[in-house]
Amino acid sequence: MKISIRKAKKEDMAAVLKLIKELAVFEKEPDAVEISVADLQRDGFKEQPEFECFVAEVAEKIQGIALVYKRYSTWKGPVLHLEDLIVSQNMRGHNIGTLLLNEVVRYGNQLGVKRISWEVLDWNEPAIAFYEKKGANVMRDWDVVHLNEKGIKAYLSKL
Repeated sequence: MKISIRKAKKEDMAAVLKLIKELAVFEKEPDAVEISVADLQRDGFKEQPEFECFVAEVAEKIQGIALVYKRYSTWKGPVLHLEDLIVSQNMRGHNIGTLLLNEVVRYGNQLGVKRISWEVLDWNEPAIAFYEKKGANVMRDWDVVHLNEKGIKAYLSKL
């Protein structure tokens, strides 16, 4: 099976969104995805893009993605955040995740980042094992904190 990894193009965003929605179902949040193809096209392909996306193609069909963006650590300096590494369920176990992660690490190295970071759900043991096998440190003593749009509005209403 020939797998090719490349930077995503604007016209790939429908396939990217399909994989994002597939991940949301897997993560038991099927109704959580609010973005659209137009949002991805606007945000990823403007003068200063919000993200970079790599796609994995098998037989000219996108079967996986890795979506990243730059951050800054007050402890380390420039950081790359891996928002999502997604491989279509029917294509898992074919090295696609490894090839995508390889590309993310190469990209982060080219940028000169001090760290690449991402989150993984504590119950997703296959993903945790995959990341640990690759040498990543899964920091189980940290909790992710979110303030969603509704929470932002509620917070601001109290100022």
